Amino acid sequence: MKIIPASFQITKRTHSQLLIRILGAGGILIGSNVNAAPTVLSPPPPVAVQGWPSLQSGRLCPSLQRSFKSLLGQGSSAWSVSVVDRHGQLLADINGTVAKVPASNQKLITTAFALDKLGPDFKLRTQLLRRPDGVLEISGEGDPDLGVTEIQRFAMAALGQGGSRTFRSHDDLQLMIREEPQQRWWPSDWHPADRIYAYGAPITRLALTSNALDVAVTNPIGRLQRLLEREIHRQGGKAHLSLVNHDQVKKSSAQSVLLHEEDSAPMHALVSLANAESHNFTAEVLLRHAAESWDVRLASREAMRWMQRQNLPLTGLRIADGSGLSRNNRMSSQTLATLLMRMGHHPLAPYYQASMAIAGQRGTLRKLFRGTSLEGKFWGKTGTLNGVRSISGILETVDGPRYVSAIANGASSANRTIGLLLKATQRFSPCSSSLSTSN
Repeated sequence: MKIIPASFQITKRTHSQLLIRILGAGGILIGSNVNAAPTVLSPPPPVAVQGWPSLQSGRLCPSLQRSFKSLLGQGSSAWSVSVVDRHGQLLADINGTVAKVPASNQKLITTAFALDKLGPDFKLRTQLLRRPDGVLEISGEGDPDLGVTEIQRFAMAALGQGGSRTFRSHDDLQLMIREEPQQRWWPSDWHPADRIYAYGAPITRLALTSNALDVAVTNPIGRLQRLLEREIHRQGGKAHLSLVNHDQVKKSSAQSVLLHEEDSAPMHALVSLANAESHNFTAEVLLRHAAESWDVRLASREAMRWMQRQNLPLTGLRIADGSGLSRNNRMSSQTLATLLMRMGHHPLAPYYQASMAIAGQRGTLRKLFRGTSLEGKFWGKTGTLNGVRSISGILETVDGPRYVSAIANGASSANRTIGLLLKATQRFSPCSSSLSTSN
């Protein structure tokens, strides 16, 4: 593919829209001063040999286990709860192998999968190309921050107004929009009622404002076509736009010329958007790119294969989407707690942890646990569906990190109980009798 001279390139955007508000606390890690000025994460040094621990069961912390049993009481069957230390030792476990609907805790699998497969600097590209036959082509990769300003720049580039007049169109533009077929816009098991809300917006490659305003944009391609045509006309041009199936049309040849490109924020910002802000659209896009398939069924299978290679306890695990909006997802607390522990030993562990919400300070946890011992000490992912509450993450204790997962399906007072479980984990650390067996 040819790239036109730099003089023609339109100035790239700064990411001041959807993503920028989540980056400020991105450098905070366990053991750091949470009140200090945010630091900028740099890539961690490579790790030569991975000595990753595996889950070790059978040696629970008696005091913590008794506390959990007391807190859950007769309603314990609604819960799956596990706590693991940095060495892989299971410290407390209530129905830890029972898979339940995880809601947005599903995103912890998706973001781990994406970071591991794609790296922290991966970006989503939206491109405008001129093919050898003169037809223009616009294609995208699901940038959640793509907006109207970017469409204006694409229109300028299409009309040859990007800073160089070596190519200037005087004829009607023939512009081809490459997009996924409509049957792939939503996972088939997403409830129709969810699809009208912003959190259930369709998953497309060219998604202005993540295909959501106050509610979901249910015809995102129609909206994109209207805005492109209007902008091209405003700038003095005319265009004939056509929609083509992304996979069926012949891909651009090496002789195509790149007229303009918009890049997303890097992966470490995207996983923060997915985890800290629980952005469903971004999580779904990350799943598809990590799996190299925009068919959510195939992408989910690839995520499952990746999980199987991690040597984790996977009893009952079922992956149906990337965001957790599907009620066909199933996951146990042992699976999640052990995944968190394993990612704590990953070369990209700082990025993974920094992507999470922080109790009392950031993301979906910003209003929770303020003024308690948990504030600034728990990095995690929340999950909420009708009848489902979940929280999984990393709790700082005097004895090092504790990897905690609690999933409730049909429990009463679940939010209050989750806070009590986290405080108990913090209180019984270290556990001097953790080498004793407790059932």
